[in-house]
Parts: sequence; C-alpha cells; structure tokens
Amino acid sequence: MFKFSSAFPAVSLLSACLVAQTPPKPALSVEHFTTLAETGHCQEALPQLRRILGQVSDATLKRRIGGAGVRCAMTLNDAGTAVTFLAWLNREFPHDAAILYLSSHVYSDLSIRASNELLMTAPGSPQVHELNAEALETMGKWKEAAEEYRAVLAKDPGMQGIHYRLGRLLLSENDAPESNKAAAKTEFEEELKIDPNNAGAEFVLGELARQAEQWQEAIAHCSKATKLDASFSDAYFALGRSYLGADQPAQAIAPLEMAARLQPDNPAVHFQLATAYRHAGRKADADRAFLAYKETAERSQQTKDEIKKQVSGGTEQNPSAAKPQ
Repeated sequence: MFKFSSAFPAVSLLSACLVAQTPPKPALSVEHFTTLAETGHCQEALPQLRRILGQVSDATLKRRIGGAGVRCAMTLNDAGTAVTFLAWLNREFPHDAAILYLSSHVYSDLSIRASNELLMTAPGSPQVHELNAEALETMGKWKEAAEEYRAVLAKDPGMQGIHYRLGRLLLSENDAPESNKAAAKTEFEEELKIDPNNAGAEFVLGELARQAEQWQEAIAHCSKATKLDASFSDAYFALGRSYLGADQPAQAIAPLEMAARLQPDNPAVHFQLATAYRHAGRKADADRAFLAYKETAERSQQTKDEIKKQVSGGTEQNPSAAKPQ
C-alpha cells in the first residue's frame, strides 16, 4: 500500500483541489452599495459610493447614487461629502428641476446646522449678532437689524463689512427719510476707512453722487469700484451713466461696452450704450446697440410672461410688448 511520508503534503494537495473547485466570490456591485445607502447602511456604503462616483454611465443609476450619497452624507453630518455629491449631480444633470430642488434643501439644511453650531459654540460673538441682523433684515425689521449691526461694532469696531451693511440697510428701508442717504454715506465712508478695497462701498457712494447729479464725484467712486473689482458690471454701468450725465459721451462708451459684455442680456445697458454712441456721433454703432436693446428687451419680457404663465398654471395670457425705458 502506498503511504505518504508525511500528512502535510496530503493536506496541501486536498486544499489545492478545494480551492481550484471553489468559484471566486463575485465583486460587490454598484447596485449593492447603492441599495445599502438607500436602506440606511451609510457607514458601509458611503465610502464605496464616493469611490464609484465617476464610473457609472446609466442616468437612472447616477441619480440613485447621487441622491443616496447626499442623504447618507447628511445623515452622517458630513457636509463636505454632501456638497461633493451635489456638485456632481448638478454637473451631470444641469438645470434639472429635481436636482435643483434637492440642492436648495440641502444647502438650506447645511446653513441651519452651521448657524446652530455657531450659536452653541460662540453665543456672544460678533458673528452671532451679525447673523441675527441678517435674519431681521430679511424680515424687514430694519430698526432691530441696525441695533444688531451696531452691537457687532461695539464688540469689534474694526470688523469689515458692518458699516457697509448698515449703509445698505439705511437705503433699503421703506419710506426712508432723505436724511438716511446722508447717514448711509457716512457709513460707507467709515467702511472704506476699515477696508479701502471694498468695491461695493465705492459703488454705492458713486450711485448716491450720480443720483445727486454730482457727476465728477460719481465718476471717481465708480471708476475706483471697477479698478477694485474688474467683474463689477453694475459699477461699469454706473460709471458710463455718470459720464453721460457729465456730457462726456465718448468717455462713457468704454465702461458701457464692458457692462454690455458682462451683462449681455440687460436691455438697459444696451440702451445707454446706444445713447452714448449716438451722442458721440457713431451712428452705425448706435443703431447696432439699439437693435440689441430691442432684442434683449423683447426676450426679457417674454421670459417674464412665461414665468407668469407657469406660475398661474397657464391660465393667463399677457401679450404685452417691451417698450423703451
């Protein structure tokens, strides 16, 4: 009878045979991890969903992965991952109503969570007063909001942006007295002492001067705003209008052209540019800009009418045509 000299080779041979006959375990599928996430097994599923995020081509599965990833990340209080999934969904499905709806709720929830954490960790901080002021401002409680902004300055007199917010608040009040403009101007000037690079403060000071027909002051402030922020379209627009007010149409053209590049769908910009061209003696350019004004005004009115129709359930008709402003 044949005998093994040792039991070890026999065991090894048997193991090798068993391994050869046992099929390999299949890799866990995308569907598996998606289902895990959808059924609340977020700790296990979320890292895998992040790993496979860009490896799926099926649109329906992409939506499931993205939605499950967002919900799991929010459940685990992982804001960064939630935003990553949202950004991916918005890239994959741009302008999609369901994705935009999800985004609005997630960002709103993240804002509430951050606000609650701020209140818990630093209840007496200037930032809490600023947060309260912003909330009061959205409710139209101007006086209470101003008190909160002043409480911020009492705690931190050099905090950037607060004088600017106070100034905007003074200008936003309904039925505000004329004296508010003077008080607002002081606030913007104080802001610039703290933050000389505040383009917004320069712009509003320019607008206040333009409305008062103080053209050179308006030009100086609006010009400074465009230098501080090269993408500040409203500042270019205001600068062009100020030059027109000062009867300097040739100087108005460059900032108005820039405003038109930054706001190509704004009819008012094209109208002012057409005016500048016409007063500068550039008839062909004026005709072209006025045509752009008419086209953008019509598109703007059509958009408004369509929105109104959608909101009203399509029961109203508004045949109004755009008219020159």
